[in-house]
Parts: sequence; structure tokens; C-alpha cells
Amino acid sequence: MLFPRRVVLAALAVLALSPPARTETISGGVAAFDGLLGRYVVMGGDGVSRVDYGRWKATGPDVAALSQFIQSQSGLAPSRLSKPEQLAYWANLYNAITLKVIIDAYPVASIRDIKSKGIWLDPKAFTGPWVEKRATVEGRELSLDEIEHAILRPTFKDPRVHYSVNCASFGCPNLRAVAWKAETLEADLDAAARAYVNHPRGAKVDGGALNVSSIYKWFKTDFGGNDAGVIAHLKTYAAAELAQKLDGVKAIDSDDYSWSLNDTKGATAGAVR
Repeated sequence: MLFPRRVVLAALAVLALSPPARTETISGGVAAFDGLLGRYVVMGGDGVSRVDYGRWKATGPDVAALSQFIQSQSGLAPSRLSKPEQLAYWANLYNAITLKVIIDAYPVASIRDIKSKGIWLDPKAFTGPWVEKRATVEGRELSLDEIEHAILRPTFKDPRVHYSVNCASFGCPNLRAVAWKAETLEADLDAAARAYVNHPRGAKVDGGALNVSSIYKWFKTDFGGNDAGVIAHLKTYAAAELAQKLDGVKAIDSDDYSWSLNDTKGATAGAVR
């Protein structure tokens, strides 16, 4: 049967504007990442997750699988995904790239021992791997810094973004043993926030003095812009014991952060810097 030309053109226009089919690319890719995280991410008795980098690096097929996951995700078009899918996508990509950076350089004591190559004018190139271009998505070369600070933070304007990405350090919010998924994103972000806020490396009150992770200082603008905003955020996720201690606290007294590698080998908090 022949169709009028205008009908054919309209149908072609709809196809051009429709998102590409997402079958194996999203669910299959994330399932593969799930498997890798499940094999190598271990929750310690101290409530801090760690990665068995040594065993992962020694397992060639799983090193290749991590690279394949990054490559496959880089070939997608996140701009055509829903907002929850986008956040899960970018957080998973950030975490996968960070894992690859560590595995490629392992053994290292801290992610800050790994420098950004090919960057000469940015002083941050000498303090870590975050400004080197490490993935190309929708034609845009991206560094870890750009994924976090040019995409995740400004796009979603949600302080819980900070609990979704892991910088391979003891002081960072936990790396989950499963990938982020849009279907459970809200509940999982809340759970990640509670886990970090109620751990001493997130917040602790001693003798009425509040010590927080330096994350709340570095990114204070994301948590209300001042001490009161940070404290209100902490109270939102604080369990009963911490919430009681936060009552009456008006200001942050100190902050710290440990850049020690979140490695299962010789697991320790390391030096706080």
C-alpha cells in the first residue's frame, strides 16, 4: 500500500527525534558492572567499603571487562535518557573510570599519587588524575572533574550526588557493591547519605564540637551554602544518636578527610590530610 508523501515524511521525523533503542546497552552493561563490583568490593567491619585492587588487577578478564564497560557506556547518548537514568549513568561511569585509574597504576598508596598526563597548565594535574581526559561521550572529551563538576553537580543540583561517586579513598562515601540503577535511585541515594552521615568520617559530635568530612567544606554551596545548611542536611539523614547530639549545634568546628586508598590490603584509615 502506498502512503502520501507527507505521512512518510512525518514518520521519518518522529523516528529521527526518538531515542535510540536501549536494550543490551543499558541493562546489559550495568549488569556486567554489577558483577565486577560484587566480586571485588568488600564491606569492612568498620562500615567502610574497600576494593580488592590487587586481586582485580591480577584477573585479566575482569580488567578487560571493566575497560569494556567504560567503552560501551561511552558509546551511549545520556542526553536522551530520563533524569534518573542520567544520574545513574554518570555516577557509574565516574566510578568505573576511577577504578580503572587505580587498577592501571596499582599498587599506590593514594589516588593523589597518580598524576594527570598531558596537562601542563592546570596545577590540579599534579595533585591527582582528575583533569586528564578519560572518556568521550556524545563527542565530548571528559575528565573525572568534568563529569562531577560540569555535569553531575550543576545538572542535578542534588547534594546526594556526592554520595554517588567514589574517589577511591577512605574518606569518601562508600563505593557500593552494586551499580546505580534508575529504578531504585532515590532510595539508594538516601541510603548512601545515611551511611555516610552516620559514620564518624562523615560527621561526629564530641563534647558538643562538630567535626565533619571536608566534603561538606569543599562543596558547602551544595549543602545550603553555610554551616547551618550543612547541619540541616546532616539532621535530615542522622540516626537518633547523632540527631540528638546535633541538637543545639550551631556551627562546624573542624573538618578532615583521609586520602588513603580504600584498598582491602592492609585496610586502615591511614593519615587524615
